[in-house]
Amino acid sequence: MFVDVLLDRPLPAPLVYRLDESNAGSHVIGSCVVVPLGREETIGIVIGFNAAPTIDAAKVRSVRRVVASVAPLSQHWLALTRFAADYYQHGWGEVAVPALPPLLRKVPGTRFEASLARARAKSDLQALPPRDKAVQLTTEQREAVGAIGSARGFAAFLLHGVTGSGKTEVYLEAIAERLLESESAQALVLVPEINLTPQFEARLRARFAGLPIVSLHSGLPDAERTAAWLAAHEGRARVVLGTRLAVFASLPRLAMIVVDEEHDASFKAGDGVRYSARDVAVKRAQMADLPVMLGSATPSLESWRQAREGRYTLLTLPARAGAGATRELPSVECVDLRAEAPVQGLAPPVRDALATCVAARDQAIVFINRRGYAPVIACAACGWVSVCRRCTTFAAFHKTDATLRCHHCGWQTRVPVVCPTCGNPALAAVGHGTQRVEEALHELLPAARVERIDRDTTQRRHAARDALAAVHAGTVDVLVGTQMIAKGHDFRRVALVAVLNADSQLVAPDFRAPERLFAVLMQVAGRAGRAGQPSKVLVQTRFPGHPLFAALARLDYRAFAERELADRAAARMPPFVSQALLRAEARSLETALDFLRAAALEGGKVAGASAIALYDAVPMPLAKLAGVHRAQLLVESVSRPALQRWLPIWLQRVREMRFSPRVRWQIEVDPQEI
Repeated sequence: MFVDVLLDRPLPAPLVYRLDESNAGSHVIGSCVVVPLGREETIGIVIGFNAAPTIDAAKVRSVRRVVASVAPLSQHWLALTRFAADYYQHGWGEVAVPALPPLLRKVPGTRFEASLARARAKSDLQALPPRDKAVQLTTEQREAVGAIGSARGFAAFLLHGVTGSGKTEVYLEAIAERLLESESAQALVLVPEINLTPQFEARLRARFAGLPIVSLHSGLPDAERTAAWLAAHEGRARVVLGTRLAVFASLPRLAMIVVDEEHDASFKAGDGVRYSARDVAVKRAQMADLPVMLGSATPSLESWRQAREGRYTLLTLPARAGAGATRELPSVECVDLRAEAPVQGLAPPVRDALATCVAARDQAIVFINRRGYAPVIACAACGWVSVCRRCTTFAAFHKTDATLRCHHCGWQTRVPVVCPTCGNPALAAVGHGTQRVEEALHELLPAARVERIDRDTTQRRHAARDALAAVHAGTVDVLVGTQMIAKGHDFRRVALVAVLNADSQLVAPDFRAPERLFAVLMQVAGRAGRAGQPSKVLVQTRFPGHPLFAALARLDYRAFAERELADRAAARMPPFVSQALLRAEARSLETALDFLRAAALEGGKVAGASAIALYDAVPMPLAKLAGVHRAQLLVESVSRPALQRWLPIWLQRVREMRFSPRVRWQIEVDPQEI
């Protein structure tokens, strides 16, 4: 007997293997198997029987063994991964196999069963207790829960609530109602970043003591992650909380999906199969005929348009939850840097507000989305600036260890004592990062307890969790950080938020930059005043009259979104067109560009090309990364189905192109950064 097996390889079709009759049977479909591939063995997934292989049967190699200790994956799961592979233009195995847990992806050997047993033992899950009747919801929260609870079959909801409006409580109550409908029902909750999982998991466990919950994300040790996956796959976990990879978790009795902070760019994979976990979650709900809830204070324009046109049901939480909280939304003011020259990165009104806040024993957040001490060091004598030797970008100055670092490729070197070009010893740090702001705050507020949270301070496991716990405990007066502190955190003592360097996003080349800037500013502003205390947000800018800041001052997402959608529609930009981006990497930029030009010529020959716009091949903004030159070719269409019909034919022609020297290329459907 012969079976088709998916492998984690860029293959257009599954490979055929021989299966001993002793292992055969209908139960083998969806099973994980160990198969030979070249001189090695690898893990694969059986997707069906093959009655008549097209190659010589005598040459077909045999399945080494079926991993019988892991139950077969369901047809629903296989269909979901097949959809994602087709939509994002990758091999089916490139989606399905990486979705398996780490211990299973490693070729199961003699110790595998023992490892599996230990992983199962780690899943100490308890039964679901009676629902807590003491939860008090606002009228708007009750209406949202009621709308979701009445849904039967597929329904997509967009929960738009201001920060602090109690979106999480709506999630929890809706999940409780779904799980109580069946003793075996499961729920999937997606959050954009790993550092948001501890707080969310704590909320789940506090809300439902004993609820069988597991977390699933890449920050877990392999054994722990495998244990969580098995608990979900075997139906023992009733709630799975995870980051984007959890959207492909095997959940045989899934009843509801929640996507928190659905606008967040972290839901889009940055390498490999560049899928959007938010979009896959909606499709999964549709395929499984169940409700999905997307929540955000600043929904993506794609989701906002879906709600505006009636494809999603819009649910709103216009006020903060809690007595009197409506009037306690923070006030937002712009600090005009043209009139208020900053000292050490902090304008006088910001410095005064910080001093007042600390004196009142309140907490403050200083947000600057740039780590390190300064973005660059420079020589005033000859104009030399620090650049990465491997990328077309600056090397940032990190004062703590006296290094220059590239934040893109990781290259680093010691800070030169003198200018490498002219020998001038007076090198100066230009601009500000989190380290420099932290140093300035220590000088400005010597008695204040200042904590910095960025990628540099949270490399150790649990470092972010411990630092955030200190903020919650009140042992931090001023928190300095990047986007890591902007979203999802329920800080109860913050009365002031100061935003530095917001203008860099206003002049970014990506058309989505204003949307991202508004979202992060609304998110970080929402950390203030969550306990009902008076609070304010100060934004340093040289463009106080910009419409984005006018909408921000009113905390008016709707006005911003409607204006931005009108601009996008006029300019024929997403979500009013569908796009794909072909990227090429080579040893020289001209080689990458030549490859893309040849690919564009092939695209023009494909049937249906009249409905497709192929733009010129151009260098990427970061044209060289880690010594590799990069270019891109944008294609788009006003018709998503037309683009999806055209893409696989074009990409097959690209694969068949005879092009030398060697070029690596990849396709991204629905690119989030251009």
